[in-house]
Amino acid sequence: MDHYKIVLPADLNDYGSLFGGTLLKWVDEIAYIHVSLDFPKQHFVTIGLNNVEFRHPIRQGQILSFRCTQTRVGRTSVTYQVQVFRARYDTELTEEVFQNHITFVCVDEHGKKAVVKKP
Repeated sequence: MDHYKIVLPADLNDYGSLFGGTLLKWVDEIAYIHVSLDFPKQHFVTIGLNNVEFRHPIRQGQILSFRCTQTRVGRTSVTYQVQVFRARYDTELTEEVFQNHITFVCVDEHGKKAVVKKP
């Protein structure tokens, strides 16, 4: 399932590019939606992203497509790859502007690590 966001003026830094923190928030939010749908009735918290590197500026008005793919299910954690593509100007999603792996840990009602129950 792909998700979309549009870059609005409030999302920009003083150089006219998307704040990196805003992009990371969107990546976290979209991956969290996936882990919540993939493992219903379980609770997850973000524990890490791999090396974050911003390689392309993202400007106002750009529509971004987010593709989230589960890559690993461990005993207490789940990892997803999130790829971000430019979607506004081309019909093909060929230009990847960001990608990262994000890992969530399953927790119980007390916030302690819990075993991931596979659906």
